[in-house]
Amino acid sequence: MRLSASTRLLFVLLALASATPAFGQVELAGTWAARNHEDALERGAGPYAVDYTGLPLSEEARSKALAYSANQLSMIERQCMLYTQLYLVLGPFGLTIWKETDQVNGETVALVIGAWEDRGPMTIWMDGRPHPSRNAPRTREGFTTGEWQGNTLVTRTTHMKTNYLRRNGAPASDEAEMTMHFLRHDNLLTLVASLEDPISLTEPYVLSKTFELSAAPGRPIGPPCQPGYEGVAPGRVPHFLPGRNPFIGELTDLYGIPRQAILGGAATMYPEFRKSIRDEFARPAQCRRNCGGGPPGGVAPPPAPPRNQP
Repeated sequence: MRLSASTRLLFVLLALASATPAFGQVELAGTWAARNHEDALERGAGPYAVDYTGLPLSEEARSKALAYSANQLSMIERQCMLYTQLYLVLGPFGLTIWKETDQVNGETVALVIGAWEDRGPMTIWMDGRPHPSRNAPRTREGFTTGEWQGNTLVTRTTHMKTNYLRRNGAPASDEAEMTMHFLRHDNLLTLVASLEDPISLTEPYVLSKTFELSAAPGRPIGPPCQPGYEGVAPGRVPHFLPGRNPFIGELTDLYGIPRQAILGGAATMYPEFRKSIRDEFARPAQCRRNCGGGPPGGVAPPPAPPRNQP
């Protein structure tokens, strides 16, 4: 039987359509290396003990943060306490992403982001299943669903355990929910996370991180956490009593930053906040720590602007 030219063209188009992803989708599977050029302290050695600048903390969350001592992480029962999925953009590590497909029709059921020593795996369900009841148990992994919006994968994560917004104890509650956008441009992948928490936050907290596609294979699972005695006696929980946190003035002493900025709040997220503190800010004569290079004692900055300038 002879086929017309139009019929042959139709078969060719159908074959091409079946061999390529659905319109609006990009490939996310692969190994993505972290490029920690943003928030270097946060993703490196860690932030200052009391630095909540840019966090829209509620009063309750601020009080809890000020009671936090990093020595809690030396408690035997907390050494392997995993971070929640916000750590994808909060922490220093890269990503390994792969697909779980239906063995009958080849459809993608889920995308999986491998675990690490201090973060559980993220399974992004792509098959339209609903989120569990709000009364369902919370886990470190949470429950995540995703959908494509054009070339952007948009995910929603719920049912996460209480955890941290920043590695200095600023808390997130188990009512937190996270929306994340996966944006790929050539060999770069940017994750933009927006966390909403009716207990700890007064506004959504937005954080982003960029990764670069790597030719080297990544480990889908990181090394296991192995707890050991680190000096905290059993039954003791290191903490600071109200008004006794010794680090509350550290950034003021080092950089002259007023305390109202250090303690965070929604206002500190916005550029215009600096105008409200310009009369209180006194630039130090010399930078003594985290100066971006130079001799160990720090480097003298250029002449300071007038005191009342932002």
